[in-house]
Amino acid sequence: MDKRLGGLLQIHAAVLLFGLTGIFGKSINLPARYITLGRVFFASFSMGLFFLVRKRDVRLKSAKDYGAIIFVGALLAFHWTAFYTSVQISTVAIALLTFAAYPIFVTFIEPAMFGEKLKKIDVLFSFIMFAGVLLIVPAFDLGNNMTVGLLWGLAASVVFAFMSLLNRKFASNYGGSVVAFYEQGAAALFLSPILLFYRPAATARDMGLLVLLGILFTGVAHSLFIGGMKYVRAQTAGIIASLESVYGIISAALLLGEIPSVRELIGGAIILGTAFYSTLRSQKEG
Repeated sequence: MDKRLGGLLQIHAAVLLFGLTGIFGKSINLPARYITLGRVFFASFSMGLFFLVRKRDVRLKSAKDYGAIIFVGALLAFHWTAFYTSVQISTVAIALLTFAAYPIFVTFIEPAMFGEKLKKIDVLFSFIMFAGVLLIVPAFDLGNNMTVGLLWGLAASVVFAFMSLLNRKFASNYGGSVVAFYEQGAAALFLSPILLFYRPAATARDMGLLVLLGILFTGVAHSLFIGGMKYVRAQTAGIIASLESVYGIISAALLLGEIPSVRELIGGAIILGTAFYSTLRSQKEG
């Protein structure tokens, strides 16, 4: 098989797996923070075992890098907890679409972090995406679960924007799978103390789903994505990644019966369409 075609198939498979992770928030009968703990624990454990078997050196270059990557791990713990809280309070569609709006925050945070110039066209795209988010809001009422779920989704989106920019600093020095291993391991360490205060009754089914979520839908999916990027341009991978919300919404409709409203579909189309066009534009400029 052609290497580029193989890479494309790997990335599509990874994005499909990523898109299905929201389903676990509805299928596992545990609070969001425990779902996140199970996900990062089994993901980091399986990746660490893989590195051990392959005898791969995953040591970082400095104590400063360890400190920085542990900080990002703490952000990851909050990000996924907020995401699954959004899923449980509202719907998979709302959680995924608000998460997909993270470029809004990247637009304004990135220039401040890297000393880059804020581009007018990026600001315009951000306002268009924000208009899409506003369309999704069912009511400006904190007594509405859908609105509260949307706010949790936006919190996950803001934190992911910071994470993506901080990870940019690691990208030139370490492989993506190594970064993911440390971040997920750090997230597991940050979340594990909650077990000292309360241990929910997890059924065998819940534990099985957590293992599946951590190993296949996180560890394997991430490895597929990183592996595919060896033969596919980053911009192309970004375009494919925008399908994550589409896969997730379709799967939630088929498996959970969660049919998005017309407002959600229109708002989602604006968010995803803007992200897709922006990625295409950056590809042409690159």
